Amino acid sequence: MMKNKTLFMTEVAIFASLALLLDLVSGFIFSRIWPQGGSISIAMVPIFLMAYRWGIKGGMLTGLLLGLLQIVSGTAWISTPIQGFIDYYLAFTVVGISGVFMNKFVNSYKEEKRSKAKWYGIGGMFLGSFLRFLCHFISGIVFFGSAAPKGQPVVIYSFIYNGTYMLISFILSALVVMMLYSAASRVLLKKAY
Repeated sequence: MMKNKTLFMTEVAIFASLALLLDLVSGFIFSRIWPQGGSISIAMVPIFLMAYRWGIKGGMLTGLLLGLLQIVSGTAWISTPIQGFIDYYLAFTVVGISGVFMNKFVNSYKEEKRSKAKWYGIGGMFLGSFLRFLCHFISGIVFFGSAAPKGQPVVIYSFIYNGTYMLISFILSALVVMMLYSAASRVLLKKAY
């Protein structure tokens, strides 16, 4: 039992750190496109991997730690404490809800039903990405509405601003996760206990 907890906490820390590194690289590349924060990134990949390895708890804890690491590292774009909470702690934590499909995803792979597994995996990743998008969308309306071009409704501005990078991030993350499972499903599905 103690070995499981140690493994779990170690993996959460490693995968959250990997997510931060992936986010730092994409933030450096895309920071001029989305000046109020946000970028095309595969930082959700480690969260998805943890969600499919450990379930909702693993995914959500990895996402929460990623949000904390972004704030501690100084890479977060925070205008108010509430906005910071929504855009970092909440937004990345809810990505881990993708683990709701963990059992169906893992069992489909173990039963050699790869096509079915991919649909469960993509469904979970879409759910996690959509919930993260909702956090950024609401935050954009409430806290960044003044950045909207003159005459453009704030709702449309937030939808376009956050939707563009979130849609591409979801697609890229889903492709990476599916490629990883196609190439190394035995390793990713194996637990050390």
